[in-house]
Amino acid sequence: MTAPQTPERLFLPGHQEERRTRGIHKVFVGMAAGVGKTYRALSELSERLDRGEDALIGVLETHGRAGTIQAAEGLPLFPRREVTHGNVLLSELDVDGLLARRPFIVLIDELAHTNAPGSPREKRWQDVEVLLSAGIHVLSTVNVQHLESLNDMVARLTGIRVRERVPDAVLHGADELVLIDLTPDDLRARLKAGHVYGPEKIDQALGNFFTAANLTALREIALRQVANVVEMDAPEGQPGVLERVVVAIAAEETGGRLIRRGGQLAERLKGELHVVTIRPPRLTPEQSRMLGTFRAITEALGGQFHVVDRQGSVAATLVRFVQQLHATQVVMGETSRSRWAEFLRGDIIKTVLQETRNVDVYVISRD
Repeated sequence: MTAPQTPERLFLPGHQEERRTRGIHKVFVGMAAGVGKTYRALSELSERLDRGEDALIGVLETHGRAGTIQAAEGLPLFPRREVTHGNVLLSELDVDGLLARRPFIVLIDELAHTNAPGSPREKRWQDVEVLLSAGIHVLSTVNVQHLESLNDMVARLTGIRVRERVPDAVLHGADELVLIDLTPDDLRARLKAGHVYGPEKIDQALGNFFTAANLTALREIALRQVANVVEMDAPEGQPGVLERVVVAIAAEETGGRLIRRGGQLAERLKGELHVVTIRPPRLTPEQSRMLGTFRAITEALGGQFHVVDRQGSVAATLVRFVQQLHATQVVMGETSRSRWAEFLRGDIIKTVLQETRNVDVYVISRD
């Protein structure tokens, strides 16, 4: 059986001149599992071996797919590092072994993978960064729904929350992006034919994640996201006004969605992302955990997280922060307070709108 002949779209961000001592990172991006990312990466690895390059497979996740297994036959596979977790023996990418072996290029599948507990680094994309810093070139794969800034959008469109995520900066830092493009009908046909999952999973997948509507939306997201990365990484023109996006959050569940929306805005404007929360008098353990998560999301999107002491009202403190930072955009969530609470304590959104100048204010619905 042969894997699908998927059209691919090649994008080359314009900063390879910076990579003289650093390894080159080529990422194969897809809209969903089964489009042929790993197959295409294996094909390139095979071509490089034929040219005499020292090329290895560092990690390959075949998921039992016959086309992927066939494409990997005869290619050199570097042994994985074994990790014991409880009574389970797991295997992970052997970064130290590859650093000692020093191949010219290595294929590392599934960037969003979370490493086994006790590993030196939490995520596989962090392992890749270590190899790149050592001058080793890397071919890798990722699905667009794993990008941090798109997590809420993908969940809203598909009804499925992707747990394993990759910072957008990983894609922006890549030297080459190859979008493996496949129509939704073709991918569903591959799924029905058993080329993506086993027979026991086909009907469930077709009715859940792999609906025609979901795949159409994911394909559009993939095309737009990769094009945006390339546009933003193109050589700069005349410098303009520095955009600073401030996202105001509280220790509430909606904070993560606000941060990601602000991150998308900052990315589109080529500006800075600043997330601010006003320090409350007391925090529950759950609220502390939530703010820690929000800090991690902010940093994953390349932003700065600020905890500001309250001086006067919350609204006045926020306005002061926006003014001192010279912010150009403010992202806020629709209030969760009652009308009576707003009357007694003041409407934060209204105050920000009234007290700021030359600032665009975005109010995001709680839905």
